[in-house]
Amino acid sequence: MAGEGEKIEAKSCFDCVQSIESIYTGGSVAVSEDEQRLFAVCNEDISVVDVGSGRRLASLKGDTEVVTALAVKPDGAHLVAASRSMQVTVWDLATYTAVRTFRPHDAHILAMHVDASSTLVALGFTDGTVRVWDIDRGYCTHNLRGHGGLVTAVRFHPAADGPHLVSAGENGDVRIWNLARSACVAVLRAHDSAVRAIGFDAGGGVLVTGGRDSVVNVWSWARRALERTIPVYEAVEAAGVLRGSALGARVVYTGGARGVLRLWDADSGRELAAQAAELNAQHALADVVYLPRAQRLCAVTSDQNLLFYGARDAQLRRERQIVGYNEEVTALAFAAPGHLAVATNTAQLRVYALDSLDCELAYGHSDIVLALAAHDAGGVVATGAKDGTARVWAVDVRAPPTRRVTCVALAVGHTRAVGAVALAHGSDAPFMVTGSEDRTVKRWDLEPLRAVLADPARAAQLVADAGGPLRLHARFTAAAHERDVNAVRVAPGNQVFATASQDKTAKLWDAATGRALGTLQGHRRGVWAVALSPADRVAATASSDRTLKLWSLADFSCLKTLEGHTSSVLNVEFVSGGTQLLSTGSDGLVKLWSVRDGACVLTLDRHESKVWALAVQRPGEALVATGGADSAICLWRDSTQDQLQRLLRDEAQALAQQQQLDNCLLARDFRAAVALALALDQPHRLRAIFEGALAESRQPGAADSPPTTDAADTAIDSAPPILGSAAIDAAVGALAPDQLERLLKYVRSWNTNGRFARVAQAALHCVLASYPPETILALPAAKDLIAALLPYSERHFSRLDALLTGSFIVDYTLHAMDAVDADMED
Repeated sequence: MAGEGEKIEAKSCFDCVQSIESIYTGGSVAVSEDEQRLFAVCNEDISVVDVGSGRRLASLKGDTEVVTALAVKPDGAHLVAASRSMQVTVWDLATYTAVRTFRPHDAHILAMHVDASSTLVALGFTDGTVRVWDIDRGYCTHNLRGHGGLVTAVRFHPAADGPHLVSAGENGDVRIWNLARSACVAVLRAHDSAVRAIGFDAGGGVLVTGGRDSVVNVWSWARRALERTIPVYEAVEAAGVLRGSALGARVVYTGGARGVLRLWDADSGRELAAQAAELNAQHALADVVYLPRAQRLCAVTSDQNLLFYGARDAQLRRERQIVGYNEEVTALAFAAPGHLAVATNTAQLRVYALDSLDCELAYGHSDIVLALAAHDAGGVVATGAKDGTARVWAVDVRAPPTRRVTCVALAVGHTRAVGAVALAHGSDAPFMVTGSEDRTVKRWDLEPLRAVLADPARAAQLVADAGGPLRLHARFTAAAHERDVNAVRVAPGNQVFATASQDKTAKLWDAATGRALGTLQGHRRGVWAVALSPADRVAATASSDRTLKLWSLADFSCLKTLEGHTSSVLNVEFVSGGTQLLSTGSDGLVKLWSVRDGACVLTLDRHESKVWALAVQRPGEALVATGGADSAICLWRDSTQDQLQRLLRDEAQALAQQQQLDNCLLARDFRAAVALALALDQPHRLRAIFEGALAESRQPGAADSPPTTDAADTAIDSAPPILGSAAIDAAVGALAPDQLERLLKYVRSWNTNGRFARVAQAALHCVLASYPPETILALPAAKDLIAALLPYSERHFSRLDALLTGSFIVDYTLHAMDAVDADMED
């Protein structure tokens, strides 16, 4: 709400300043040698992500088939990727363009690795074949056969006695190939199931393999013999050896079905460390990428998240988390300064740090989170979920990553999914209101959380003292609607709250007693959202009937119906002190409306599907967040003042140029005048310049007129100027391509009017005489311009031919009259 005496300015422009999109949907992940860029499969494309900021740098468009494997050259020049189409594409990482595509085999590729020289790539196929290709020259150097089933992993090893390649299959066999002889020199058999990981220590003397038989085997490379088997009691998806670890010379890391990153001593088989398990997390680890320079491990989870852990000591602290895929974004709320709470089609609450895109996942609900609400003081978020419960979370952005979001209270009482939740404003009388598919609303007393509302950092101590989240008690339960309750909103004064339902109505309630105060009826379909004005007794509703309605809370009558969305309107918010509305719809549009006249002020089109979520950062309303079914979150900044400043600057510049144009005409500086008229986009002024010069050139004694200030006018040419002035001809002949295209568009317009045909044809003549055909045809709009100029030009020349023919009759008549006049004199 605008403060007392604060000037409220209407908004008219928003710029999308940040977009949080899907970057990883499952599959292979790789990191560049300098550890600055991460490459992740995103459906049939590959996302290039900046490791530091978490932002997508580029998207490498695939061949419409899912990417099955990828690897980066150690020199960082190229990325090699294989898809389900059995094609391999080599990408230039400087320009992010494909430089080569080839089909290495008639089978799908499951595993890939590039050697240390960045020359060869090893490919493991589903038919048991391993092939080695020269990346830059594009030919196969080795065709290795021996595996009886799928090849699940490949890895180069620069052995002292020649280049070697290690491959593993689904039957548990590990084969060592001597590439100099193209022969298998050893078969290591100690696994009973598919081997998913191959790794080496820094010197290459130790080979580590991990498989789905829940063991990690440590091999001596020199003796090709098994040294130790480490039972890890989980299916292993990733394993390797740390380099230069403070924990020991040979430390093995593993990740797998239990979803926990662990470190092992390769000599003793003892577990050295394990990450702190994510509370209530149910994911597995699909891969682990080692970053040796930063001594970090990137754990790739089965729910498409990338977790970075410090591997410098036994703590394995999580340093950051990048969410790869948000699924469908259903609700948003600004949880704290610079932090956005997000609900998706998952059971986790997600809290993003907007500057780094580090995301904290809060586990607690057992089913999909459907609704979000943030306390206006920041630091407290309420959620409602499909499991029939509501939870209150404290968000402490200064705490360590694993303790930033803490569940402090649990509300149990609804018999079906909780699809709406709202928090009271301020902390004088804290309460929460929930709405459910069981058609009831409940008010929950938050008095025990007053300390958390004042300082979210106290949440951990409160939960520890209580032995877990507090159980909230409902102050009242009201049978609210005849169908699902879709939305709940508490008025700024906390005296009333409003609900919206699929029964086509919205209702107003007394927040203290739960008594219904009135019903807002008029929509033809279900009502998805309701908002209450911070300034007036006015409510706004959004409905599936494609309309928004404004209601008077004095008599519950409809004041206005706003139409403009082409599909269901899904959300609505008051902004600008209640003088404007923001709405989102199933048409993928975000619209800004004026409350006074009901006009649509602005339409924002960035989403590709339904826009479910809408959140406004308060106070200040500097940022607006939207999210939808396209898995994208867009952050919009109010740029009204910036736009106003730009308009004022443009207006001042236009006035200065206009004055300069007038001065040039007075000084007869036609070259500068033509350039300014084009820059100011003033076709009428430019036509007047051309017409004036042509008229002046036809006046008697024009050749004796005073010389112009431009040297081009004083030049002695064999042909007269086309446009009446050599300076104008020179100016037209020296235009930049964009200026030339603009002039031709003016000529096209002039040419459609017979009154301006002469000046149009003169300008066209000057252009054709000054530029070669190749220059004109290279213009983006050349085809359309020529197609528009030809028919009217033909019409004008036909009219001139008719006039010329008519002039012969005049000549004949004059000659005949001369003869009659001579006879009369005789």
